[in-house]
Amino acid sequence: MAMKAMGIFGGVQVIGILCSIVRSKLVAIWIGPVGVGLFGIFNQALEMLNTATNLGVRQSSVRDISQACENGEHGALSISRMVTAVKRWSLWLGLAGVGITLALAPWLSRFTFGDDSHTWNFVVLSVALLLMALTNGEYAVLQGLSKLKRLAKASVYGTVLGFALSVPMFYWMGESGVVPSIIAYAAGALLFAWLLRDKDVPRAKLSTRETFTIGKGFVKLGIYMTLGVLVALVTSYVFNAWLNHMAGTAEVGFYQAGYTLVNKYTGLVLSALGMEYYPRLARVASSRLRLTAFVSQEVAVSMLLMAPILALFILLRSFVVWLLYAPEFDVIVMFVSWGMVGTVWRTLSWCMAFVILAKGDGKLFFITELVSDLIGFALNVWMYQLWGITGLGIAFMVWYVVYTAMIYVVYRFHYGLRLSTTAIATTIFALLSASAVMLAMHFELTMSAVGISVAVVLLSGIMLKRQWSR
Repeated sequence: MAMKAMGIFGGVQVIGILCSIVRSKLVAIWIGPVGVGLFGIFNQALEMLNTATNLGVRQSSVRDISQACENGEHGALSISRMVTAVKRWSLWLGLAGVGITLALAPWLSRFTFGDDSHTWNFVVLSVALLLMALTNGEYAVLQGLSKLKRLAKASVYGTVLGFALSVPMFYWMGESGVVPSIIAYAAGALLFAWLLRDKDVPRAKLSTRETFTIGKGFVKLGIYMTLGVLVALVTSYVFNAWLNHMAGTAEVGFYQAGYTLVNKYTGLVLSALGMEYYPRLARVASSRLRLTAFVSQEVAVSMLLMAPILALFILLRSFVVWLLYAPEFDVIVMFVSWGMVGTVWRTLSWCMAFVILAKGDGKLFFITELVSDLIGFALNVWMYQLWGITGLGIAFMVWYVVYTAMIYVVYRFHYGLRLSTTAIATTIFALLSASAVMLAMHFELTMSAVGISVAVVLLSGIMLKRQWSR
């Protein structure tokens, strides 16, 4: 299942990235730097408002729907009630988002642009919040019911339609088309989320009080998840501000470029895997034996996928930096190398940390994320002062070593779970693979690095083929 999910959602991620790249390029060509700036500002504002008002329901409700499904035939009523509650909560939160945005529109315009000239842009942008909330509700239902192919189709078709609707607006309307294009993109996503929504689960008759009562559990967990995201955003912002003050905007640009390569692009693999992994784990949250088996299996598959990606990334690091950025960004090469080794630890901790969410332990999740973010911030400041940009790559690796140790303590001693021998062996394999290629490149043993990378790709391919055939 994990490999099939990776195959399905890996393609979804690629299409999304391609549409994003082309759209950004066309914005730059047709409406120039000012248009790109406006596009970025309004999208960041929308992301912030969506995070604050959605309360993490897109992720947290998946757990409750999955657990309702686990009850089987006897849980049909429970599934119907849960799905109805999720959709209603999504509507409520979307409307709340509209109200909050309308109230804050003048302040947002003044804070962002220094005057009231863009108040109406923020007013109109509130529509996108409602559309996104409704889309997230449908997506959560499809993921919770494990209807992954339908979810993937809705995501792809919605992305392509949103792209097709929004791009012409930049050409015909110029800068004034930025906000309407964002709404058109959200509308395209909602249209296919609605067309491909689940139609097998009937709508339940719920009173407002019943809807509120049913939703309290996933909303509470979602609030903790939202707080975790907000803490990460704040610590990231504070560090960027500190780095800008200490070394200048160019250094912040180098850091952001390196962090994007290390964290976001490899994170696409984990995101694709998580679409199937999270609901599957939530279904068996009460069974220690099945949790142990599922987590260990996910670790093994994730490591076998990551090992060749990390090895090739380190081998081709200079070319990748040149291709995606520019020659002057060569200073982030060692940052990327250390970060890729750290990604092994990130992957391991990611697999174990999902247990906390599957169990619904929102407070514990928030505490671990808070401690982790504070440790990461401290390591970034300390190691940048010691080794500059390269130190930030080392900090990333050390951060995830510490985070993995912390999550393992929770996993092993709080939940009483273990990792299988196979999971440990594949983790060691991925760690040695990335480290070996990095050392070979450091000592300019390019052919050795190529040989190691080829061997890792072949070995991982053979072992993944066995996993796929199971």
